[in-house]
Amino acid sequence: MSTIAQDIRDQNFQKAYLIYGEEKYLALQYKRELVRALLPEGDTMNFTRFAGKDTDPAEVIGLCETLPFFADRRVILLEDTLFFKNKCDELADYMKNLPDTVCLVFSEDQVDKRSRMYKAVKAAGSITECVSPDEKKLMQWAGALLKKNGRRISARDCAYLLEKTGTDMGTLRTELEKLISYTEGRDVVTAADMDAVCTTAVSSHIFDMVRAVAEKNQKKAMELYQELLALKEPPMRILFLLAKQFRQLAQIKAMEQEGRGQGEIQKILGLPGFAVRQSSACARAYTGEKLQEALTDFTDFEEAVKTGNLSDRLSVEMLIIKYSA
Repeated sequence: MSTIAQDIRDQNFQKAYLIYGEEKYLALQYKRELVRALLPEGDTMNFTRFAGKDTDPAEVIGLCETLPFFADRRVILLEDTLFFKNKCDELADYMKNLPDTVCLVFSEDQVDKRSRMYKAVKAAGSITECVSPDEKKLMQWAGALLKKNGRRISARDCAYLLEKTGTDMGTLRTELEKLISYTEGRDVVTAADMDAVCTTAVSSHIFDMVRAVAEKNQKKAMELYQELLALKEPPMRILFLLAKQFRQLAQIKAMEQEGRGQGEIQKILGLPGFAVRQSSACARAYTGEKLQEALTDFTDFEEAVKTGNLSDRLSVEMLIIKYSA
């Protein structure tokens, strides 16, 4: 259990919190729940929010020295201040003597764990890094949300949902809400419902194209490429994502040749189980040498586009044709 959830449950709060990490939805939920728990409902007198890199540490310190108005504590929310990337020695030093009447809540995108501010918050309070849950936990979370709204879903269809929409919790929440509305009057959510209303993530679309290439289905691969262009995806971004997918295939191929299992590969690469299984199947269509050749081609084609020797759209078409031939 996270420290924040434990503190809210016990109503025993730290003087400072830092919330950061790649899973933005989780970070947002923690921030909202923590601030809500720290302040009585409707108390605006004892709440202050600072945002952005221009936040003045001296102003924050001055507010910390101001006693709360008929309350136990003053809550100061600081968002994206870059205090944990740039030097902020003044506030880091002050936090050694942070008053009991204040609680600082930092919500940051970028954090350097070597910074003085990071160490200061760690000494004075609590740090929560929000990372993407693994496939199993995401499926449990999605299932629980559907159950709360009177819906059921099979494990197989839930895995398909993650495959289709991606593993970002914010995006997944939006797609689940669509499914709940779409299945009004029914209690089971199916793959057909997902195909009807859910938006396919670009990363999933790209992988479908890679799979079509690996299966030597050139017609389908080109159709998927045209669909991505119709969705206003820039060819250079498609090229970058294609290169990323082929790099993943090469890594998985190499690790499998070393005798590593899918669970170990999943942990090393930080990928969901379904992504490793699918990539492993695609990688079998190529030798390790062919995958390395592909990576070299992607680099060369990107350079050719940047120097004006090849159009971005044509570069992707040529790569699809070569590796699906």
